[in-house]
Amino acid sequence: MAESGLRQGSVLRHPAAAPLVVLAAGAAGAGYLYVTDPHEPGHLLPRCPFRLVTGLLCPACGGTRMVYDLMHGHFSAAWLDNRVLLLASPFALALLGRWSLEGLRGRRWRPSLSRWAQGLVLLVAMAWTVVRNLPGGLLP
Repeated sequence: MAESGLRQGSVLRHPAAAPLVVLAAGAAGAGYLYVTDPHEPGHLLPRCPFRLVTGLLCPACGGTRMVYDLMHGHFSAAWLDNRVLLLASPFALALLGRWSLEGLRGRRWRPSLSRWAQGLVLLVAMAWTVVRNLPGGLLP
């Protein structure tokens, strides 16, 4: 048998493999979401386990509707779906872009947050969960 020059599994070990798989899965999910309105019931979309168990909105609840609204140019609706997630999205996309770029350059990149930054993210998520679940609806 002729040797192909690539060891079996070496492509999957390349630093770009994981970010490219994440990008492909995201593109496939976005394609499905683009033609599936999450504002309407009866679609094959995941439900929030936190909300199923507690009846409360988690920090990410509304994220699917937010992405759908963004893809269709409904920015004010996306803002109402999940404000904090909308504001955090550019940072998440920048991290994904950096991860992909470093992988394509043949380097492994693992972002790390300081303890202070981790605490800040946790504090914002907890505060957002409390604010959006206050009785009487502090937010529209």
